[in-house]
Amino acid sequence: MSTDQSLTERLVVPRGQRIGLMGGSFNPAHEGHLHISRMAFKHLRLDRVWWLVSPQNPLKPVEGMATLPDRMKRAREVARNPRIVITDIETRLGTQYTADTLPALKKRFAGGKFVWLMGADNLLQFDQWRDWPSIFMTLPVAIFARPAYSLRAENAKVVRRFSRSRVTPSNARWLADMKPPAWVFLKTPLSHISATDIRSRASAAWTD
Repeated sequence: MSTDQSLTERLVVPRGQRIGLMGGSFNPAHEGHLHISRMAFKHLRLDRVWWLVSPQNPLKPVEGMATLPDRMKRAREVARNPRIVITDIETRLGTQYTADTLPALKKRFAGGKFVWLMGADNLLQFDQWRDWPSIFMTLPVAIFARPAYSLRAENAKVVRRFSRSRVTPSNARWLADMKPPAWVFLKTPLSHISATDIRSRASAAWTD
């Protein structure tokens, strides 16, 4: 049995544990992911953050995608925090889309209190995600500011759709206890690092 398999199969969620879920390709994982995790711990009073390393993001090309084991390994190296869990559980669940993954996780770990975490850049394309309204109806959602995206994100379709369910940042610490739809936009300190930039620099270094 591989390390990745044993890690996923050992996932245990004590009743009432507050867990942030951050999904993505993590191609590669970087300090920006770590920054959002730290902000989530600080503002949402979470016990754990799970990085859900996707087998293949449906909105991203297969070309240039590192293997899942390589992305898992890199994520562990970046996280360096026992409260951040690196998992490929979507592979075990057999889900590809977030709208399917979240109900499956709620069913499998019924005692947990989950919050979906994402950056403001994802908010702009959120209406391209499969069955996107159901995500906001399944879990509370925390959105974190990203450079050059936050102002435009305020006008995103999902923001308008769920405007009445918006939670003030001062109440963010209670988000995990709220019944969805409930979401907050946290304009925390910004991280300018992106996976795209990292891949571009790596490609440039390879060709130099």
